[in-house]
Amino acid sequence: MLDNVETYVLWDAKQRAHVLDNLDKLVVKAVGESGGYGMLIGPHSTAAPREDFRRAILANPRNYIAQPTLALSRAPCFIDGRFEACHIDLRPFILYGEKITIVPGGLTRVALRRGSLVVNSSQCGGSKDTWVLDR
Repeated sequence: MLDNVETYVLWDAKQRAHVLDNLDKLVVKAVGESGGYGMLIGPHSTAAPREDFRRAILANPRNYIAQPTLALSRAPCFIDGRFEACHIDLRPFILYGEKITIVPGGLTRVALRRGSLVVNSSQCGGSKDTWVLDR
């Protein structure tokens, strides 16, 4: 079993204090957003957006969560006539019924902007074929 990514809930005063002290190291997400919107990637941010998020968190802490910045895998992508190493994530598909079945394959999402960690298609992300080989 894989552990979930550590997640800080910002309505908790202790967790909120830790996040506010480490905005430059964490990813902060608005809980009501999707597609990579309403998000701060601390290590790739500057002071001004971190201060904006600090104020927003203090004004409405229940609207945010935070997580460590993950080191995403990379895969080669052919962009503008050359190969680039782009960040990817894999979304496996699991069927839950009388029994749990992990489906071979899944959705591999890719960040097509150079250096980006945002893989969502709504923000210039793409997808790659996911191959599962039988031994």
